[in-house]
Amino acid sequence: MASYTIRKGLNIKLAGAPEAAITEAPEAATVAVLPAEFGPIKPRLDVQEGARVKRGQALFHDKKQPALRGVAPSAGVVKSIVYGPRRAIERIVIQIEGDEAESFPRLDPAAVKSMERRTLLELLQNTGLINLIRQRPFGRAANPEAAPKSLFVNGMATGPFQADINAIIKGRELAFQAGLDAMTRLTDGKVFLCLNGAVSNAAALAEAKNVEIHTFEGPHPSGNTSVHISRLDPMKPTDVIWTVKAVDLLQIGHLLLNGESPSHRVVALGGPAVKEGHRRYYRVRIGQSLASLVDGRLADGEVRVIRGDIFSGEKAGADDVVGLLDTSFTVLAEDRERHLLGWLMPGFSYFSVSRAFLSPWLGGLNKEWALGTNQHGELRPMVLTGLYDKYMPMNIMVDYLVRAVLANDTEEAIKLGILETLPEDYAVCAFACLSKMDLVGIIRKGLADIEKEGI
Repeated sequence: MASYTIRKGLNIKLAGAPEAAITEAPEAATVAVLPAEFGPIKPRLDVQEGARVKRGQALFHDKKQPALRGVAPSAGVVKSIVYGPRRAIERIVIQIEGDEAESFPRLDPAAVKSMERRTLLELLQNTGLINLIRQRPFGRAANPEAAPKSLFVNGMATGPFQADINAIIKGRELAFQAGLDAMTRLTDGKVFLCLNGAVSNAAALAEAKNVEIHTFEGPHPSGNTSVHISRLDPMKPTDVIWTVKAVDLLQIGHLLLNGESPSHRVVALGGPAVKEGHRRYYRVRIGQSLASLVDGRLADGEVRVIRGDIFSGEKAGADDVVGLLDTSFTVLAEDRERHLLGWLMPGFSYFSVSRAFLSPWLGGLNKEWALGTNQHGELRPMVLTGLYDKYMPMNIMVDYLVRAVLANDTEEAIKLGILETLPEDYAVCAFACLSKMDLVGIIRKGLADIEKEGI
């Protein structure tokens, strides 16, 4: 075991931290599966409206990779198939009835260690759980035909209110180890388990078998997998590395040990706009509407539900569902207030990382803040200040990389290391950006352009 201390980054003490207690969320009458969650695939239907399906039964498959399937998270009847522009399948809605499930091979923990790679990959594809394993570069679902040089399991949660494996793993230790053992069958290289060295990790994490365990300490983004890769197994543009969240291994372990697709998962719900007493972890049915989870739990007034953490999460819509990849939701007040003489005021109650106000000088960074969505300023010209270097713990020159992407210079962007990262790695830089630039969106576009053109 090796320990690493990350100096660069930023922690925000956000109000509304969720309790570690797990509560059963209200059951929904319907669930929905969104093919868009699987990335840029071309789905082809395997069912029609009115068909009765079992949990784990294929609903659609990818035209290019027929083995990649989206499955029903619950048994029931296909209530509707919603199409978008150009007849693209947007969602498949299932009316829940019963709990029949497709049967898959049920393994004991020892048998997982000896599974053939092809057999395991086919099982993960048939159940859609291959989508939990992501492939670098680009962060897409793992391609079974690729040969990853290593595999990283992220057991950290440094972003505000990301789901913490330590709060979820109790009682599911066997499933977690089975998931780890499965990961060792997918690569001929090493499997790294990265943990937070600043907390007391559960025994199942600290004593995990058949993997290399490393700990990281420091401010966010020290918990991002890109940081772990840069320290443990730096990648070249032509390398392939697979990654998976530790909380998602519980889903894979459940499949292997129980022989059926998981129907539920645990997500964290927190944030200053969540009512006290409702900030906790919830066991929810995969595919149930997000509204059924947050209904009655949010503060009065206009709020924004964010899928993920406040740094790199995305705004969730009213019709969204709790998807297979979701692990946390953060809720903030939709702050549209305009402040009189904003920048000329002393700012005792303003959060700032640039020390433009008095609050940081008076210990404001160590206080708890009930932040809203107001970005307190508009887009301004980009100035090379070196500010981003304070928040980027990797050897990336963010200023020059962003300029290369904006200039559509993909070759220069590759030389500057864009393929070693994901958009989430620039979220702290964007938060602190004096120019109010959407660095996450810029890097996302840059990666999409490179993926389209080819490396």
